[in-house]
Amino acid sequence: MKFENIKSQIEIFHKEGKTIEAADWLLKLFDIQDENLKGFALREKADRTYILLTAEGDFGEKQVIRMPENVFEFPIPLILTLLTHEMVHVRQKSREPYVLDRLEREWQAYYEMLFHKIFPNFLEVSTFHKKFFAEKAFSYYKRMGEGSELQAKYADQKKEIEDLIASLEEPTLNT
Repeated sequence: MKFENIKSQIEIFHKEGKTIEAADWLLKLFDIQDENLKGFALREKADRTYILLTAEGDFGEKQVIRMPENVFEFPIPLILTLLTHEMVHVRQKSREPYVLDRLEREWQAYYEMLFHKIFPNFLEVSTFHKKFFAEKAFSYYKRMGEGSELQAKYADQKKEIEDLIASLEEPTLNT
């Protein structure tokens, strides 16, 4: 489906106040689904500088993704990527082996936002957002502890992110 058609459909949902239906539709369209997603819930509106989505539920239980009621006032590629992040958390918390360490959960979710290994269908986000997500991943990596087992476990992925950031900063030749 063309992006303009996706955008139009999301706008229709949004105007009708069907935020949850829009999120369901978007996840189905991009095959970003999991049987352990219980559904969506809404929270207060996000402002222009900060948008918060969370996966909520106990380990071993189905999860609910809570999102701002105005979530679709933000760019669709960004929202799809944020939903992907939360779907990683749904998987981490709803099936064994659970990812109990919060730092590891966040690292895995930010890595997915950049490389789309679990959910390969995506819309490209801006270079700004890629760099932002990489910085968030690095902040969790650093908090794992210098030389820790977790850092060693994710050293190759860290290198992948570093290479991605370097490629984003390379000047392009206009020929």
